[in-house]
Amino acid sequence: MLHRYSIADVVITSDRDLVALGLRGFAPFAIEEERPCDAHISFVEDMSAVAEGKNRTIAKSYVTEAEAEGEFLRTEQGYLYMISGKEDAKTTLFHIDATTMEITTNSKPQTSLDLALLRFGLWMMFGVVLSQRQAIAIHSSVIECSGRGVLFLGESGTGKSTHTRLWRESIEGARLLNDDSPIVRIVDGEARVYGSPWSGKTPCYKSRYVPIAGLCRLSQAPHNAIRRLSTIAAIGALLPSCPPQFAHDDKLQDAICRTLGEVIKRVGVYHLECLPNSEAAELSHNTIIGNE
Repeated sequence: MLHRYSIADVVITSDRDLVALGLRGFAPFAIEEERPCDAHISFVEDMSAVAEGKNRTIAKSYVTEAEAEGEFLRTEQGYLYMISGKEDAKTTLFHIDATTMEITTNSKPQTSLDLALLRFGLWMMFGVVLSQRQAIAIHSSVIECSGRGVLFLGESGTGKSTHTRLWRESIEGARLLNDDSPIVRIVDGEARVYGSPWSGKTPCYKSRYVPIAGLCRLSQAPHNAIRRLSTIAAIGALLPSCPPQFAHDDKLQDAICRTLGEVIKRVGVYHLECLPNSEAAELSHNTIIGNE
């Protein structure tokens, strides 16, 4: 039996029920109807052939959520992601065939660590699928208000979640769409932001989208000030919040830059220097939503 999920209007099938495995964030994205499939997830026993193939390391990283080491590699067919937990000798593998969009993994989720590895590995593989569909998972906290979405970006600890909380407390009708990894996609010439099954420490999993009103990079300051960025500055503000491992692969990075270019053509990108107060939320709201 195939299990179906629609994420950012991208349909994925799986030979196992992801929600039953413990990934509860996928529940709102489960669908019953048969629709054309964009990618498929297979859980297999043996991935030694792809792991031992002629693979080239693209990037190494540390998966904070799972306290694990990750290695992203280019294979003859696509991309391989290997994750090894600090206290676990086994390696969890994820591979995607870049032509067929067949995702395979040897994950056997039994513990919270296993679930964290599975969640993150699927996020990595889904990012490859998105790259071919004018879509990107952008590390941000996104608010929806007046039928539009605003994404707040910044380094960890900058105050993204705090700022969207201040919107919800200070601005009537503002609500959270996703708090970690919403998906930005160009559809029918429109820049949209979608909820996703990945929302960091905040369980906010919404299968919906809104048109984007703007994107805003935050930085802490002893004052509140906002300005719209030029095209070049906008690219520089957005790229650090795209999947960092993809920056080391020309094909994936080119796809990201093309999508960002299309987004910037359609919506404004801002920089907000701010204090953690309601005045900052009102300033960003009046500037971004107020200009719509």
